[in-house]
Amino acid sequence: MIFSLSFIPLFLLLSTLLLLYCDASPLHYHNHPLHHHHSHFATHNYRDALSKSILFFEGQRSGKLLSNHRMSWRKDSALSDGSAMHVDLVGGYYDAGDNVKFGFPMAFTTTMLSWSVIEFGGLMKSELQNAREAIRWGTDYLLKATAHPNIIYVQVGDATKDHACWERPEDMDTPRSVFKIDANNPGSEVAAETAAALASASLVFRRTDPTYSRILLRRAIRVFQFADKYRGAYSNALKHVVCPFYCDYSGYLDELLWGAAWLHKATKNPVYLNYIQVNGHILGAAQFDNTFGWDNKHVGARILLSKEFLIQKVQSLHDYKGHADNFICSLIPGASFSSSQYTPGGLLFKMNDSNMQYVTSTSFLLLTYAKYLTMSHMVVNCGGTTITPKRLKTIAKKQVDYLLGDNPLKMSYMVGYGPRYPRRIHHRGSSLPSIAVHPNKIQCSAGFNVMKSQSPNPNVLVGAVVGGPDLHDRFPDERSDYEQSEPATYINAPLVGSLAYLAHSFGQL
Repeated sequence: MIFSLSFIPLFLLLSTLLLLYCDASPLHYHNHPLHHHHSHFATHNYRDALSKSILFFEGQRSGKLLSNHRMSWRKDSALSDGSAMHVDLVGGYYDAGDNVKFGFPMAFTTTMLSWSVIEFGGLMKSELQNAREAIRWGTDYLLKATAHPNIIYVQVGDATKDHACWERPEDMDTPRSVFKIDANNPGSEVAAETAAALASASLVFRRTDPTYSRILLRRAIRVFQFADKYRGAYSNALKHVVCPFYCDYSGYLDELLWGAAWLHKATKNPVYLNYIQVNGHILGAAQFDNTFGWDNKHVGARILLSKEFLIQKVQSLHDYKGHADNFICSLIPGASFSSSQYTPGGLLFKMNDSNMQYVTSTSFLLLTYAKYLTMSHMVVNCGGTTITPKRLKTIAKKQVDYLLGDNPLKMSYMVGYGPRYPRRIHHRGSSLPSIAVHPNKIQCSAGFNVMKSQSPNPNVLVGAVVGGPDLHDRFPDERSDYEQSEPATYINAPLVGSLAYLAHSFGQL
């Protein structure tokens, strides 16, 4: 949406408003720094993109759908999940374009949706309730998965057998095998990430549903104790199940730091701050790994803990400002420690497979850190070069704008946003005719005729963000190309926060 000149007076009026950001409570606006709106006009309708980025999660829901479900072509699915182990594991999210429920990325998705609301929920207006509901759909499931002490059910569905079929979730007849971690077969990374999800979500619901918030926090404390006490990688205990799909390549120490950081934020119990102070270095606080996603949480933990020093003035966490700065410097072309690669069109490029997840996670961290720096009147120092919060916001906006269509192909990588977007995404439910159109079952292998076809997906998975272009800004829009054409919940989750900030900045909310 291009703004017409009639918007100028409104825009100038809005630019005088002081509301910048929300903090842990989306309802409280006190203590926020003066915010000057961006001086040029938005070329994008960030509000529309925000709405769609949240709507996407309804298309990924598993289980019994609600009566107000907005993605009408999706119906109930996987209603007996958990029965293989006599537990209730109905609900949760399908992670991407298949019909498996992977606990590790689902927990990370929930953490990042929660962080988006914690930082920017107060700017979301009518979308705040939709964002909360997306979080609750995740946490309700995670509460089921952690119902028994020292056990977490971390996956439902056999990924190898699921991937051998191309069928709608509503038709699913592949084995709904259930896999768990426990004291004898630990999984500290998925346990600590689950604790982070529950703890962060407890902050989201603290004022609107205090009873639910307390349930989440109590469970987070118990789950983190399990993660820390019984240490081990779930990729070892369940290697044949979770690898190569969500194999943990970065180890579990990053999740222990990340989980402790969220429990410190949610509980204010000094035991967690002490844990971070004593174990931070061992857990990799200072490592030079600058990729933030479902596998590696170090960078997120650094940014999150830097706030405790910058805003809360916790002097013992002083080093996290430096650790966070190192990450920022890695993103600035020409700066000291710069190590990031960009496409000719300007997109941050980390890897071929689902690169857009790193674009959205990095953009969110840039805007969040810019907020902390602004509130504390600080800047980033990159070997003598000063990087202001404004520069961080500019970099983040450029990445989001590329995603929304400011790129060499003039292609929006969010389905349903803008005039040109991916039509053949790698997603079973979206690509096959809906139950309403084709009520008869589509068998396991019958769907591959559709998968291999060039016809556009009949069901538009509105808001889905795909893996994105390659290193040369090319995007074939081929359904079989899961690296570039598959959406995922963890691509969208951090984007929700960034879009809320940008929509507010341009007076669209």
